[in-house]
Amino acid sequence: MAQQTPDETLALLTRLSQKPGVQSTLILSRETGAIVRTSGLISNSASANPNSTLPASSEATPDAFTNGRKESGIQSAEDVASKVWSFLGAAGSLVDGLDPEDEVKLLRLRTKKNELVIVPDPHFILILIHDTPPA
Repeated sequence: MAQQTPDETLALLTRLSQKPGVQSTLILSRETGAIVRTSGLISNSASANPNSTLPASSEATPDAFTNGRKESGIQSAEDVASKVWSFLGAAGSLVDGLDPEDEVKLLRLRTKKNELVIVPDPHFILILIHDTPPA
């Protein structure tokens, strides 16, 4: 499989973010875990999201952190980025322990309220957060 360019990665995330039920998207730097771009989540720092059109957290209402859904539990782009960075590191350690020549390609984490789809690519970590469909 050919490696995607950053533009192809952004196009993929844009296409995926338009699917029904998608609440938020994030792009993290694969090297540092820093937020490159986000939509649907409020950042605690305006400087963390130079490409975002979202208001800074000081201008946001509490409901803005979860797109008006208090039960979501997801609070800010930085919170999600930090937790996903740790989760991806733990998953990578697990895979290395099983087979040092293998690598993580996709992680899906489903909770009662949300599903996170995490796609590590050579340059970025793509994250989609969407509603968990009713059972």
